[in-house]
Amino acid sequence: MPTETSARTVKPRICPLCEATCGLLFELDGRTVTSVRANPDDVFSAGHSCAKGVGLAALENDPDVVRTPLIRDGDGFRTASWDEAFAEIERRLPPIVARDPNSCAVYSGNPAAHHLDPSLYTLPLIAAIGTRNVYSPASIDTLPKNFVNTLLYGTGLGMAIPDIDRTSYLLILGSNPLVSNGSTITAPGIGKRLEALRERGGTLVVVDPARTRTAEVADLHLPIRPGADALFLLALVSVIAEENLAALGRLADHVDGVEDVLHLAAPFTPEAVADTCGLDAGLIRQVARDFAAAPAAVAHSRMGSCTQEFGSVANWMVEVLNIVTGNLDRPGGAMFPTPPAGGPTTWPANPKAPLVFDRWRSRVRDMPEAMGEIPAVCFAEEILTPGPGQVRALITISGNPARSVPNSRAVETALADLEFMVCIDGYLNETTRYADVVLPPPPLTTRGHHDLALTHFQVRNVARYSAPLLEPGPGEMPEWQILLRLTAIVRGEPGRPISELDDEVAATAIRRAAKLAACEPEHVAASVSARTGPERLLDLRLRSGPYGDRFGTVPDGLTLELLERHPEGIDYGPMQPRIPEVLRTPNGRIDLVPDRLTVDIPRVRAALEQPVPELLLINRRQRRGMNSWLHNALPQPDSGQCALFVNDADARERGLVDGDTVRITSKTGSILGEVRITAEVRPGVVSLPHGWGHQGDGLGITRAASAPGSNVNALVDDSVVEPLTGAPIFNGIPVDVERAEAGPR
Repeated sequence: MPTETSARTVKPRICPLCEATCGLLFELDGRTVTSVRANPDDVFSAGHSCAKGVGLAALENDPDVVRTPLIRDGDGFRTASWDEAFAEIERRLPPIVARDPNSCAVYSGNPAAHHLDPSLYTLPLIAAIGTRNVYSPASIDTLPKNFVNTLLYGTGLGMAIPDIDRTSYLLILGSNPLVSNGSTITAPGIGKRLEALRERGGTLVVVDPARTRTAEVADLHLPIRPGADALFLLALVSVIAEENLAALGRLADHVDGVEDVLHLAAPFTPEAVADTCGLDAGLIRQVARDFAAAPAAVAHSRMGSCTQEFGSVANWMVEVLNIVTGNLDRPGGAMFPTPPAGGPTTWPANPKAPLVFDRWRSRVRDMPEAMGEIPAVCFAEEILTPGPGQVRALITISGNPARSVPNSRAVETALADLEFMVCIDGYLNETTRYADVVLPPPPLTTRGHHDLALTHFQVRNVARYSAPLLEPGPGEMPEWQILLRLTAIVRGEPGRPISELDDEVAATAIRRAAKLAACEPEHVAASVSARTGPERLLDLRLRSGPYGDRFGTVPDGLTLELLERHPEGIDYGPMQPRIPEVLRTPNGRIDLVPDRLTVDIPRVRAALEQPVPELLLINRRQRRGMNSWLHNALPQPDSGQCALFVNDADARERGLVDGDTVRITSKTGSILGEVRITAEVRPGVVSLPHGWGHQGDGLGITRAASAPGSNVNALVDDSVVEPLTGAPIFNGIPVDVERAEAGPR
């Protein structure tokens, strides 16, 4: 609970920056955050935090943060009142929407996905616009995984995650959780969890082209060639088939296509894939045997597996491996969390609901929709290509597509071509410098927090909520109110009171909650009448969720008020088996050989005959970075953090030495970078981090611009995508590297 010393207070807070969701303690002097530290009493993180979390004070106090609305004035901006900013939007945005709703696009960034306000109020804005041009980083970094989980389990959020605290064999592909703190796995203090795995005699195997921090602590590191994860996993399943190691256990009653998928994988033997993977066939075979023999084993894939040529097949084979060895939905295997505020895996199944993929297509390239969004690789072309439906207006919500989306030069050309652009953002970055109006969100300390998305990935079933630490100050507007003001403007009701619009959103949520809780809507509405905004919507979801009080019918059930009394959280225990209840497929079963995935096997097979380029570029994570947006508040400790990592053998062959400036060239373009020679990457592989390239006029990020780094997305081709989903290829990009004269990057 908060403690007070004169004007200073110390209050608990959940970190909203990444998927670890660590518990923190904020020390405030009045309205100023003076320090942030880990909360030892948090039920989930138990005193852990990374450098990003304890650096939140620097983010809150960053002098470069935009705190007043801005309106474009020539080549720059002028400060404005909120009324002036909304008046400018009212003047310019509705005529564009009226011509064609699809001419207004919405791009929502990663920070928006982890905050209550945009999580709950962005969809009403999109519905008011009526646009199908919706984009987010989800189509850049998780789409193949979402696609596979939708086909197998019925929902993109319905992911089975590693029961890391009880497993005896953990196989990780394309993930570096000791740096990223986990991804599609919410496991604060993951370093301690991996230590505990080894202390109880378990095994950690990491498959990664780079010797990452996670690979360094592994029992076995397999330095696979970039883009070969699907072949490696098919080989594991091939060994399961060849040596009769399949054992589904109770899953056999809920799974179809087992023999078919084993037959499909059989030709991809370790010996057949070894050269392409760059791995020893005997080692691949031993991993398969050890995985199948372990008391409890689980395979987990993440970013590296999603952002490569065969991302969907790789993620499909992860699920197949877990299933055919009987490790799905059992302690120590891959299990389904139970999110306290409910979601697609707890709401009643609707067998008639359409698959949330390919319900419509993009205008220019005919790319399939996924979970309500168009692939972000279509972003620039939808703005730059004339014709009906051409995007002419854009709303961004804490997003920086100029550094997050492939072919960033084309993206910036597109941003400059827009008729009108509104950005809800706290920085003048590579994207918002093109805006016509910038609307700053309020400080973190004024927001309540419960991560609706990430509770679907928790390795333990916990419920937590951070109440706002402060009321909004003068000139600060809650983000949910910003979103509702925009909603009113595009609906042609700019003068409509925010309270009325909020009541409309709540009315829909009340009807849903009443149905889930088997209560009368009037009773539900009365139960939450004392609240407004996101707190009311969250309370509705918690009370109608799996642990909820059902609006008074379940004594001691979960409510927002209960979480407010327990700011360190409530622990509902480890994950429990949930099959078949969790399945949302049309027939309530798991089909291991869906046509939408098997169609790509011939393309995977053909890869065995393809020559391997001399150098392949991969991405990498950084401890103090969060895509592009923390570089200003949390500068990197040295310039080598954004350097090009090159193996010693490749450096010698090219006559490179540490610190050289090199030109890195791909099919799309070239950039300059600084070389760091390291054994961290295998021969034939070079590595750059994501989110750098803070160059050009109009930036308001002083410290980031002083150490701009190299923009890897200038090398990523937005026309080369994984064909099943439209996901871009960030890992395994053929490049040339040669010494260059120093100059602008």
